[in-house]
Amino acid sequence: MADFWETQEHGAFRDQVRRFTEEQVAPHLDAWESAGELPLSLHRQAAEAGVLGVGFPEAYGGIETPDGFYELIVIDELCRAGSGGLIASLLSLGIGLPPIVALGSEALKQRVLPDVLAGHKVSALAITEPSGGSDVANLKTTARRDGEHYVINGSKTFITSGLRADWLTVAVRTGEPGMGGISLLAVPGDAPGLSRTALDKMGWRCSDTATLYFENCRVPADCLIGQENAGFLGIMRNFNSERLALAAQAVGLAQCAYEEALEWARQRETFGRPLSQRQVVRHKLVDMLTEISAQRARLHELAWRCDRGEAPIAELCMLKNGATAMLERVAGEAVQILGGAGYLRGCRAERIFRETKVLSIGGGASEVMKDLAARQLGL
Repeated sequence: MADFWETQEHGAFRDQVRRFTEEQVAPHLDAWESAGELPLSLHRQAAEAGVLGVGFPEAYGGIETPDGFYELIVIDELCRAGSGGLIASLLSLGIGLPPIVALGSEALKQRVLPDVLAGHKVSALAITEPSGGSDVANLKTTARRDGEHYVINGSKTFITSGLRADWLTVAVRTGEPGMGGISLLAVPGDAPGLSRTALDKMGWRCSDTATLYFENCRVPADCLIGQENAGFLGIMRNFNSERLALAAQAVGLAQCAYEEALEWARQRETFGRPLSQRQVVRHKLVDMLTEISAQRARLHELAWRCDRGEAPIAELCMLKNGATAMLERVAGEAVQILGGAGYLRGCRAERIFRETKVLSIGGGASEVMKDLAARQLGL
């Protein structure tokens, strides 16, 4: 049954993304997991399939849509492949490009956006540092103006698509301590003084993740995104949409794990009967679907509100926490129902189970989300 917001146009777009996932993604995912990265060709295929640039301005090669639910459909359908790493890496432009769209000069937009939206280049966001993640206002990487260049020194870590990115949206300190001294720079991947090392992870295996090192890294001054020392606003603008997207990913992956467990329970026989006829298993499945449905309803409500210009920060923090905690429980129960089969590589629930923790950490750890929500609620 379609959701309350889903029109015939939404349904046709869902079918389009589903075909892309089934034909271009699912058959190759295990190989990409082993390789530790996605091929650049997938970005081009996603762009050609009308998946990559959803929500970005048409003037630069994006696909403008009448509402934000199209972006949720992309996440939901990609989740059917059972890989959060796929979504994080393929859609890293979703956090790398928005500051440029919102604040960048026209020349910078023309230089960066068309190639990334066409899938010819990869965009990433670089904010987190070895000394801290969620405490953005106290970041330490510096950028000093030197004539027609900025010279960057410092490092960033846990950067999704960090190894392959051709454009890095980097948060730097150009001024005084605190949020008032932060700027954003669009750093080309081949900038002199930039080096990268790969990080080996428990999950998100097909998503390349890197630590970046800036050693007197020189970037043209016209790569400044917006005004100097006004970058904190650009970072904050990203957070609401990022947390909504992470919650959508949690709901989609939970649905994927549930469906795999349900199919197994119907086929697997124990003592002459399918698992699905065992009361304890049926109850697990009902509990799983109950939790998924509740978080999906909350997700769609908040997406609807954001689409109308609201910024329900506290509610989005609580949604992210609720959805990611739900995913941990559902993925665990899916593996339990699958038994030994759920412990083997190649099983979607196994991969999702390994990936659950990153969603409760990325985009603001759950503890930080609680504290932010409390402040927003005046508690």
